[in-house]
Amino acid sequence: MPKIQEKELKPGKIMQPKDNSFDQSHGDLFRSSLEQILNRQHPLCTLGNKIDWKRFDHSFGALFAQKKGRPALPTRLVVGLHYLKHAYNESDESVVARLLENPYWQYFCGFKHFQHQLPIDPSSMTRWRKRLGPQKLEELLTVTIHTAKEEKLLTEKHLERVNVDTTVQEKAIAFPTDARLYHKARRVLVRLAKKMNIDLRQSYERTGKKVFLKQGRYASARQYKRAKKETKKLKTMLGCVLRDIERKCTNPEGRLAKVLNLAKAIFSQKRDDKNKVYSVHAPEVECIAKGKVHKKYEFGCKVSMVSSSKDNWILAIDALHGNPFDGHTLKDALHHVKQITGWQPLHAYCDRGYRGVAKDIPDTEVHLSGKKKKSMKASLWKWFARRSAIEPIFGHLKSDHRLERNHLQGKDGDRMNAILSGCGFNLRKLLRAFFLSFFQRLFWRYFDHATGFIGSSMSEDLYKMTPAHAL
Repeated sequence: MPKIQEKELKPGKIMQPKDNSFDQSHGDLFRSSLEQILNRQHPLCTLGNKIDWKRFDHSFGALFAQKKGRPALPTRLVVGLHYLKHAYNESDESVVARLLENPYWQYFCGFKHFQHQLPIDPSSMTRWRKRLGPQKLEELLTVTIHTAKEEKLLTEKHLERVNVDTTVQEKAIAFPTDARLYHKARRVLVRLAKKMNIDLRQSYERTGKKVFLKQGRYASARQYKRAKKETKKLKTMLGCVLRDIERKCTNPEGRLAKVLNLAKAIFSQKRDDKNKVYSVHAPEVECIAKGKVHKKYEFGCKVSMVSSSKDNWILAIDALHGNPFDGHTLKDALHHVKQITGWQPLHAYCDRGYRGVAKDIPDTEVHLSGKKKKSMKASLWKWFARRSAIEPIFGHLKSDHRLERNHLQGKDGDRMNAILSGCGFNLRKLLRAFFLSFFQRLFWRYFDHATGFIGSSMSEDLYKMTPAHAL
């Protein structure tokens, strides 16, 4: 058959992402639009009209411009799906499936008519995130702050006093016991050897699985001597496979070389070593001890967050690797706030983990917790008492906005998940603000000022009372 020649584009013609009004087919002329069917006063409809979606086209358009090939997905569709995913604690698969069922979600993502087929494959969201990276994804958080500023929900007065703290974002890995690490490393090595046609002397596939199961049962029954013996067998199997691959592949490259280095580190590391490997598929995981009674160690990375003392807006959030001292993260966190909001915080309220760094931050006065109430005026003490308001924000981020267990890959995945969690939290605050009428907001604001709890006590209790929470 004759080869079909590709149609050449004219010089300078670039295939940009599709327009947001992308469902314009001839059949839609005889269908009612979503604007005619839906309640225009619904919070999602109101918020969808308030967000500056063209800003994303301007920021991300250059990443998807190309002179040939299929145009990229509409920017509003993918950004809206990420907002909804972290606002309602959904996965990539479930948020796309729910988009097909919920007409308000479709309107929020830019559709003009109700859709009966999936408009996007869930895997496209993964590729979209990888192309943007954490630096570009910060634009999503900036837009939520910008929308709150446009609606006078966030003013410069809110940024006079901020709360700063860190937490741990755990990675989606199994608890890293020695037996599991030996077993997992051996399995990955055997799988790669088969792909590269390396004929192993013995793979230990059946015997390794039996030994691993026996070790778990012995440990569960508290027969620790027997469990230790099985762990030693698993380590011996890993060492045999390691040496066999090194003999038969003298110059490993690519993925095999990386896994070999990880397997060697797992095989040789001791109990008290530093910079240990805790996962084969996520080697960036760190062991962090935050002093919690119920959970002595957490495996993931630190997350630094800045929130406004008044009304609890998330102003900056980022994941940090290397388990840094909390105080060393304060300067960058406050600088991050100024980049996103355009305003410099005047007072930062922190816990005792930030001691010793106040002299390095000339533009912001750092206040540490632990002062006695009798030593200051009531007007100052209430702001010191507000420092602990950042703790329930971490709780909401973990339980409602996917910060508790990160499934995204690599260090960039840790940062992206933290930033998107902050976007989801701010989006829910915007939805609650649009749900409340002007008089309701005025009443709750007066009530909070009258009781001395500024912008948090009753207003945050409305989180579970609004219909937006049940969507």
